[in-house]
Order: sequence, then structure tokens, then C-alpha cells
Amino acid sequence: MSALTPILTQARAAAVQLADSDAEARNQALIAMAKALRHAQAAILDANRQDVQDARAAGQSAALIDRLTLTEERIDAMAEAVLAIAKLPDPLGDIYGLSSRPNGLRVGRMRVPLGVIGIIFESRPNVIADAAALCVKSGNAVILRGGSEAKRSNAALGDVLGEALAASGLPAAAAQVLRDTDRALVLDLLTARGQVDLVIPRGGEGLIRFVDEHARVPIILHYKGVCHVFVDGEADLDAAERIILNAKTQRPGVCNAAETLLVHADVAETFLPTAAKALREAGVELRGCERACALVSGMIPATEADWPAEYLDLILAVKVVDDFDAAVAHIRAYGSGHTEAIVTENYHSASRFLNVVDASCVVVNASTRFNDGGELGLGAEMGISTTKLHAYGPMGLQELTTSKFIVLGQGQVRG
Repeated sequence: MSALTPILTQARAAAVQLADSDAEARNQALIAMAKALRHAQAAILDANRQDVQDARAAGQSAALIDRLTLTEERIDAMAEAVLAIAKLPDPLGDIYGLSSRPNGLRVGRMRVPLGVIGIIFESRPNVIADAAALCVKSGNAVILRGGSEAKRSNAALGDVLGEALAASGLPAAAAQVLRDTDRALVLDLLTARGQVDLVIPRGGEGLIRFVDEHARVPIILHYKGVCHVFVDGEADLDAAERIILNAKTQRPGVCNAAETLLVHADVAETFLPTAAKALREAGVELRGCERACALVSGMIPATEADWPAEYLDLILAVKVVDDFDAAVAHIRAYGSGHTEAIVTENYHSASRFLNVVDASCVVVNASTRFNDGGELGLGAEMGISTTKLHAYGPMGLQELTTSKFIVLGQGQVRG
């Protein structure tokens, strides 16, 4: 018997109990979880400090350490996100599309939980609070498996949230953190058909590929973010500079940070030198195409490997494009379906960009950093799906449910 078996059994039982709970019980549980996060702040930070020290000693990247690190402000933001989720409308039991058939039957759909959800993630302890809150609110049990680099932080958060759930009258097994980081348990989770209803991986390309290759249960992929900002020939160039600075430097180690700047040839000579100066002052290394290098002295020549790169660092690829179609063609060739942005004052160009660019979030005249569950009004997110079934973009409460047909009769039988 796998070490995962009792965890799966408890999760399924918890999912049944959650599905039968009322909205008020689930909301009160979330309020208790938020209070517990704040109350246990010191213990959580102590555990996190040890994880961060080990990560630094192991020579982990600055981007990973940034994602791993918790602060008082980040824990407070986690608690606020949990409270924001508690205030959202209850997604369960909503009946929609109700209509009457010729035989008098009334047919509609009702929103219901998915069941048991597995989350496999790396270096982001805050995922635990977001995922637990979203799953409890939507009536799902969740099994969380983090990376070994955050094992102490994850365990501390799991203890805090589990105790809060139990104290509020819901099962602690509704949100379980796997303490054992043995990869065999990941395989058990990915192959637990009939016991796990969905697995969502959040992490680097290696993790995503591993899950994609080995899963025997439904999965939704949170793939890498090769995000572009396209400065159109009719852009407000001051706004464009603010947007690319924010998209690249506000938090470079996250998936919705910009990795490539595309600039229309009509404005490149005016825009690039000033934008490059601002970016360099913010510590950004620029790697440009031949035309970009000709406009900005000292820019590192880009190679083919730069265009599909997710740097997760203060590095930005820069390319001058002839026109709108060339920008879209570049995005189609190298984008990852995550987030794409255009800066333009031309309504037709903005509308066309929204229509033709294939990404989970397409942005006009704003930073790519807004592709985030909290920023888009979802409270928090389980991840940003770059697949299209059954969710595309940040996964909030609605995306953690499905709908079943309901049929209301008065004794009808089929002839």
C-alpha cells in the first residue's frame, strides 16, 4: 500500500463533507484560517528563514529565493487573500440555464465541486494558503505537495491551516500538505485514477514536463510565462516606458513578468534609447536584435535562444519589428500562451490584438503583471492555466467547479 493511500482516503471523505456543507460554514472556516495565519506569523517566519538559509547555502537562484521568501507583509497578504475569497459569492448550488421541455420536464445545470484536487508546486509557500482557501470555498479537498526547498515553511502552513479547519468544524483533511518529498508520492498522486479528480502543477519547465508525461489523471498545466509587451507605432511612448518598466522590474522572478519587448519600427528610434536608459538604471540587462543594437549602444546581441527564454530575472530580450503583423507572428512563434500586452492608441490595433493573439490573458495599455487572480478580482488563484480545457488563465472559484445536468419532473416517463 502506498503512503499516499490513507491521505487519499481522508481527502475523499473530506470532499464529501465539504460538498454537503453550507456556504456559511465554509466562509467561517476561511475566516478562521486567515486569523490563524496572522496569529502563527512568528512560527511560520522562523520555519521560512531556515528554508531560505538552506536555499542560499545550496546556491539557488535569486528568482527561486524571492519566490520562497516569506515576510510579515507577504503573510498578511496571504491572510487578506483568504478573507477576500471568503467574501466572494458561493459558487456551489448555482442553477442556471433552466428551461422547460415539451414534455413538461425542467432541465438545467447546477454548479458542483470537482472533488479531490492535487497541487504540485515549487518554492512558493503562499500557494498553500491560496489553494486551501479556494478549494474549501469551492467544496473541494486539496492535497498539496511542495518542493523540498520549502519543506519547513510548507509544513508550518499546513499545520496552521489544518488546525483552523478542524476548530471551525470542517475536516482538517480538506487541506493536506504532504510532508514526504519523495518523488514516488508524486507519481502515486499522478496515477491515482478514481481517487484524484484533477492535478495542477505550478513550477519550472522540468516539473511541468514530468507531470505531463506521467499523469494518468486529468491535469491543467501552468506552463512558463514567455510574456511580450508590444509597443505599437501609435503608442503613447511615456505610458509604454512605464508599462515595460513595471512588467519587467516590479517582480522579475514571476511568470507574468515581461521577457521580451517588441517595438514597432516607426517609433523604435525615438522610444528605444530612452526606454533602454530607464531599464538599465533599474538593473536590467538588454539583449537585442541587430536593429535594436544599432539604436542602443552596448546592448548585448540576442541569439535565437533568447526569444523563447523565460529568464525570471532582470534580463529582457528586445526586437524591432516592421509592423503589427510581424509582432503577432513573433508572439505566435515564441509565446507560451500566458500573457501578452500591446501599448497603442489605435482602437483598431487594440481590438485586433485582442482577437488574434492566443494567450490566457491579453492586455491593452497595461502591464503584464495584472494577469493574477487577485488583481483580476478572483481573490486568489490556483495557478494560471495555459491549457484551454476546462480553464484558461487564472483559476479561481468558478474554475474549481463543474456543472451537472439536473432534471425536474412530475412523474414523466420516456416513451
